[in-house]
Amino acid sequence: MIICHCHAVNDRQIKEAIAHGIDSVRGLNRELNVGNTCGQCLPQVRRVLESTLMQIAEPSPKKVA
Repeated sequence: MIICHCHAVNDRQIKEAIAHGIDSVRGLNRELNVGNTCGQCLPQVRRVLESTLMQIAEPSPKKVA
């Protein structure tokens, strides 16, 4: 899904950048240019960032042998 229409950045690109260590809107702004033009995407960028970081932080369930 396209998040930033001004720079054609989708949610996968944002998640990939987060997986490579970017952990802030400012970092995503520098890396992907999201929010640099009109700024309307920033609320959605924040949501994707926060939900992705939460998924990374959640421990995965351990399988019982």
